[in-house]
Parts: sequence; C-alpha cells; structure tokens
Amino acid sequence: MNQNNIYLVMNKPCGYVCSSVSDSHKTVYELLEPSLQELVRGVKRGKRLHTVGRLDCDTSGLLLFTTDGYFSDWLTRPESHLSKTYRVTLKNPVNKENQLEYEKQFASGVILPAEKKSPEQKSKSAEIVFLSPFECELTICEGKFHQVKRMFLAVGNEVEALKRTAIAGFILETSLSEGEYRNLSAPEIELLSAEK
Repeated sequence: MNQNNIYLVMNKPCGYVCSSVSDSHKTVYELLEPSLQELVRGVKRGKRLHTVGRLDCDTSGLLLFTTDGYFSDWLTRPESHLSKTYRVTLKNPVNKENQLEYEKQFASGVILPAEKKSPEQKSKSAEIVFLSPFECELTICEGKFHQVKRMFLAVGNEVEALKRTAIAGFILETSLSEGEYRNLSAPEIELLSAEK
C-alpha cells in the first residue's frame, strides 16, 4: 500500500458503464467529484484513477477504484483466485429439489455457453446459497465474460438482476447508497491485498 495512492469503494448503480468514455451510457466516473475526475483524465502525470475490473452496465454493487496499478493487478489477475459474491435475482423460481441440483452442478462446474468473443468453456467450482425461490447468493473465484449470467443460462434459467456484494472477504456495507463512494481504510486495503 502506497500512502500517495487513492483507494475507493463505490456502490455502483445500474445504468453506468465502467469506462472513462461512452457515447450511449453514463460512466461511473461521472459520479466522482471533479478533483477525482481530473485523475481519470490523467491530468497529474503518473496518477491515473481507474476501476479495478468492471461491472456490466446492468450490474450494480461493489466497485473499487484506485491509482495503484499493483493493487489493481493483484485483484484482477486470474492466478489470485479471489472470491467474488453476487446477489442474484432469477427470472424463473427454483424449488427446493432444483435448488439442490443447482448446488451440485455449480459445485462441479457448468459448461458456459459461448457468447460474443468468449467460447464455450467450463466454469470452476462455485458456491450457491438460495435465499428464496427467486433469489440466491453466488460466490465464484474467476471472472469470465458475463460469467454469472452464462452460468444460469447453462442450467436453464436467466438473471433478472445482479449485484456484487463482496470481493475477497470485503463486504459492501448496506449504509453506502447507490452512487455513493468512500475511501477504503488501511485495514480494508490490507485485507484486499493479502495473499490467501
């Protein structure tokens, strides 16, 4: 952790893209105060604020920003195997019997259907916990293109709403409203930087 770097957590709303430029959608950077937006544009040489990975336009929840390239690289590289947890709202209800089937299939990995540039491939083991017939929490340790949506398509269901709630043991607090952000504390940065 470098004291001169910036580390932020945002509760990202739907309808925003994780890009600094967009013709068709608002960007998450528009939610930041002007002094931080200057860092996105690279006004101060060597300090560029960027998102740590991405969330789709229609996905909400935990999004990190930093000027620390090492921190960003650690959290996004596949070799880190960091867990990411999502709250998923499904199109079709899943009864108790089928919930057990989902758990088994996700634990052993499912074949993700091909989508755009991403070929058909098998997912790694994932943990699913049902909260109701329409809602569950899914924890994965990888980040393939549209992975959560493709996992549910693989078992014959569709995702209606998706929110990331945790990364590597760091949980998005409910007190942070959509569109709000704050600085990460030193212990939080340490937690996210620690090798498991």
